[in-house]
Amino acid sequence: MPRRPPRVYSERMAGHADEPHGAGIAGRLNWLRAAVLGANDGIVSVAAIAVGVAAATPDLAAIVPASSAALVGGAISMALGEYVSVSSQSDSEKALIAKEREELRTMPAQELEELTELYRAQGLTDATARQVAVELTERDALRAHLAAELHIDPDDLVSPWRAAMASALAFVSGGILPFLTILLPEPYRIPVTFILVMLALAATGALGAKLGGARPLRGTLRVVIGGAIALAATFAIGALLNTAGIV
Repeated sequence: MPRRPPRVYSERMAGHADEPHGAGIAGRLNWLRAAVLGANDGIVSVAAIAVGVAAATPDLAAIVPASSAALVGGAISMALGEYVSVSSQSDSEKALIAKEREELRTMPAQELEELTELYRAQGLTDATARQVAVELTERDALRAHLAAELHIDPDDLVSPWRAAMASALAFVSGGILPFLTILLPEPYRIPVTFILVMLALAATGALGAKLGGARPLRGTLRVVIGGAIALAATFAIGALLNTAGIV
């Protein structure tokens, strides 16, 4: 009977088509999820301020500066926060790599034993664990230890500047929608902004849930309800200020 390993292999792999087997795919999915969250923040932040000011006064001379400040200030704030966070992660990764490189230089035998033990702990036999450790050490000792011990890919270290720019761009891409719709003439600006913002939040919520492997309906409802509460709260505050004659 002829052997059919290729078909068996492809059938097995077909059941895992949605799993991130490729190098760097998991990292790219994390970046994509972060971009979706950044866009969601932009939508809610700018829309809440724009709707709140529009409820207080129909004057575009007040709405446009406030919405512009929310868009620009929010993007800068997101970028700075991401830069500081990723810089800390990057510094930590570089320090760990330097430490591992020094340990390999000063105590190679102990490091080989440590790598062997790591593979033995994963279920390999003593002989197999030793063989794997030796072969990987001969090929690239630093890379082998970074992968097994620290789960770090030296070719895929995080970039603070890239993270900051991506975060700012994501925020602006989300915030530009309410910024534009709030410029519509009365009486359309607030209801149209509210409707389109809810639709945009539903889209980002569903996408974020899908990327995170969660149920789309739950993720969508969570984001939409949260955004609706934010818009309702700022609208109520703006309307109250208008009614009280403060604005």
